[in-house]
Amino acid sequence: MSNRLRELRTARGWSQERLIREIERYAGRHMLSIAATASLRVYVSEWENDRRSLGDRYADILRPLLGVTDDELFGRQASPSGVPEVGGYDELISRIDSARSVSLTMVKTFMDQTELLRTVDRQMGASSLVDQMTGHLTTLEDALTFAVLPDTRRPVARALAGAATLAAWQALDAGAVERAWRNYELGKRAAQEAEEPMYLAHATAEQAYVLNDAGRSDMAVQLVREAHRLAGSKASPRLRAWLFAAEAELSAKAGLADECRRALDQAAACLPDGDEARDPDMLSIFLNSGHLARWRGNALALIGEDDALDSLYAALENADPTFVRATSGLRCDLAQAHLSRGELDQAQEHLRQARLLANRTSSVRHRRRIEQLTQRL
Repeated sequence: MSNRLRELRTARGWSQERLIREIERYAGRHMLSIAATASLRVYVSEWENDRRSLGDRYADILRPLLGVTDDELFGRQASPSGVPEVGGYDELISRIDSARSVSLTMVKTFMDQTELLRTVDRQMGASSLVDQMTGHLTTLEDALTFAVLPDTRRPVARALAGAATLAAWQALDAGAVERAWRNYELGKRAAQEAEEPMYLAHATAEQAYVLNDAGRSDMAVQLVREAHRLAGSKASPRLRAWLFAAEAELSAKAGLADECRRALDQAAACLPDGDEARDPDMLSIFLNSGHLARWRGNALALIGEDDALDSLYAALENADPTFVRATSGLRCDLAQAHLSRGELDQAQEHLRQARLLANRTSSVRHRRRIEQLTQRL
């Protein structure tokens, strides 16, 4: 069976030797038996050239290492979602009854599982979670497929909306762009079914980052503004501030300096006072004055403002150490701000720190940005 191992490896900037070392480290941590180094060199070469079949034993190692699903590893198209085959009416009714039981008794468990995956993700990265996240979404989708009445469906749909949006951001961070887009679409559909405009707005705004990364920055700005409209009067103050901050960043990347400054001012005006960062109405939103200072510095650096550094260093001083991936991004922002001022030594040091953190979380997205900034040194 053919695979995309070479493509996935090079997307992470890994040589074959680096991949072999990572396989050996993973096997050592999980007490797995694998071939000797010399044999692995042969295997990797043969896998990448389709001269050896990649079996389940090594696929189970490569998926979390590379942060991909089986379909992505083997180049298969994602199978269309639909009602699983059942054997007859008795089994169908059994599934419907099970779905009702799940929705009534286990939605909190599903939400807690999403929260655990979110916590691990921000500290350790998304790559190692691909199997868990895929299984979590499958369970939620299956529960929603066989739920019947609205009071049964809405709680499950709400849980699915949050989980799918998290899975989409993880996929984007791991470089799996199509999976990210599909999961955002899943999250949006689930939010609509749940009648949760805040979840719909959040998924829509994050999806704009996929467009931006793909080079469609103007369209990304339009989409994040559509997210404002979708949220409407139902948006909490913290979510509204988050949406304006996202609009500011995307406007800056599109070269819209005036729109960027306006959105930053609106974000500051909406943000509730105090150090609390978590939105009780939207658990995926973390935003306080410290987070906004980082976002402000990032956006101002993109449009070449001199006071960007003040905001960025203030954000670094108050950074939550558990937000490892976010701190990597903050170091990239600082490097970019110093580069715009011609301060190459400071930029190089921040890029070094950013690379260390990106390696901890296996963030393809941050590594790509680090390499782009490094080329400007």
